[in-house]
Amino acid sequence: MKHTVLAAALVALTSVASLAATEIKDADGNGTFSMEELKAAFPDLTEEAFKGADTNADGQISADELKAAQEAGTIPA
Repeated sequence: MKHTVLAAALVALTSVASLAATEIKDADGNGTFSMEELKAAFPDLTEEAFKGADTNADGQISADELKAAQEAGTIPA
């Protein structure tokens, strides 16, 4: 029983760690994230969510816009 509980805890911790490891790459190195760059990290991201996070409507998501959208739950953290 003790081993089963420890194994379950290890699986749970590993699962959480893998979820936290979502890597968002700035593929073109311009310091912001395009829809395509964010879709690579978050395949379910919608155009509507992207536009909502793009508060200055420049077609790109800055680090600050991304952080705000993640805090609001619009884009996964």
